[in-house]
Amino acid sequence: MEEPEVPLFILVSTYFSYLVLIIFAHVRDFLGKRFKSHEYTYLRHHDGFAPIFSDFESLWRRRLYQRIRDCFNRPITGVAGSYVTLIDRVTPDFCKTFELTGTHTRTLNLASYNYLGFAQSTGPCADSVEQAIERLGVGNASSVAEMGNSQLLRDTEAMVARFLGAEASLIVSMGFATNSTTIPALVSKGCLLISDELNHSSLVTGSRLSGATIRVFRHNSTTHLERVLREAISQGQPRTHRPWKKILVVVEGLYSMEGQFCDLPGIMALKDKYKFYLFVDEAHSIGAVGPRGRGVCDFYGIDPSKVDVLMGTFTKSFGAAGGYIAGRKSLINHLRLNNHASVYGESMSVPVLQQVASSIRIIMGEDGTHDGQRRLETLAFNGMYFAKRLRELGFLTLGSDGSPVVPMLLMNPAKIPAFSRECLKRGISVVVVSYPATPIITSRVRFCLSASHTKEDMDYALEQIEIIGRRLKLKLGTPEF
Repeated sequence: MEEPEVPLFILVSTYFSYLVLIIFAHVRDFLGKRFKSHEYTYLRHHDGFAPIFSDFESLWRRRLYQRIRDCFNRPITGVAGSYVTLIDRVTPDFCKTFELTGTHTRTLNLASYNYLGFAQSTGPCADSVEQAIERLGVGNASSVAEMGNSQLLRDTEAMVARFLGAEASLIVSMGFATNSTTIPALVSKGCLLISDELNHSSLVTGSRLSGATIRVFRHNSTTHLERVLREAISQGQPRTHRPWKKILVVVEGLYSMEGQFCDLPGIMALKDKYKFYLFVDEAHSIGAVGPRGRGVCDFYGIDPSKVDVLMGTFTKSFGAAGGYIAGRKSLINHLRLNNHASVYGESMSVPVLQQVASSIRIIMGEDGTHDGQRRLETLAFNGMYFAKRLRELGFLTLGSDGSPVVPMLLMNPAKIPAFSRECLKRGISVVVVSYPATPIITSRVRFCLSASHTKEDMDYALEQIEIIGRRLKLKLGTPEF
């Protein structure tokens, strides 16, 4: 789906709003340092101490982010399923501090990554986890390389590989570390790493730690990727112009901030042409995309064995934690010896492993029911229906059809907290996102759909969003019918 065109008036007013906020922020700091110096001592330079934040970052946190801090990090209690219970809080000092009121609010949850609805405290997964704890305890308290290996871990890794259609897989106990420790084990100095400009922070961290030369291509543009490849291959390494030891292209299967799938068919065509290695991060697409829930390869009908490195996490679709790397057996054996998360990181705990194994078994239909297929079909319907209805109502949305994440543009900085607070008043939890996580002009709300949401849930949310959107003048698109 093409990115919607933002009206010129909204562009100008949004930039002007940020400009006014920044000017007033500087004026307040200037006056505060001179007339209330005892309250602003923390902004003065102290000999021998480097500032924790840059001047602009400090200004942004104190004068802009703090104004809307009540919209983020809301404490919850219980399971974050289709509904989530918030712990109510108030602020006596304009979001500098918060105080708990002792009351709770139950809200429709459109904020959590719970794609297949496995975030449950009851049901077959919870029962199998309880049985596993009674049988095996809670964990091995050791790295896999030492005493952290177990039959449950080996069986789960084999199941993950079979689910993905790969030769072997490696399970890591932390999702972020799956990327940040794997990439340095794949490429190093003398190698070239080409990354999509909107790749996740864990991929960026791993790329920087690797020591490889990094090139960035425009988001999801295979045309620009090919241009970068041609130039890099023709020029070779800096100064010496020797051929690259290895070229690795890193992309995400589903970009969660954009709700957009990568152009995997176009990238595979370039892979056949230029013979590079391909790393696909399926943190948000595995379990949530494709007729069998097996990610973007399943969605596009591409043989997963043609992708060199498949990465994913268990936090979004499986109701668990940690991540995996899958690929050829030789690759996985190499990572077992060279990936720091595998060598030094603690082995995944028993309850989390069992949750992963049980949820995959349900998705694959090996539990003897059609529950997994029902969840996949419900999630696909929910994503399509919610995005289509938003466009019909005249809202500007981003993303690909079929994505379980549906971003809707808010743009103006004043509308970011207003939308979040109005949703909360109506019993709906949402995630709002703004600069620097997004470009200044494309601040957005990100709706996360789940297989546990019913059509009645979505219709209620859409009804309230339509009311809020009309009040905040967010309906800037042409209604689709």
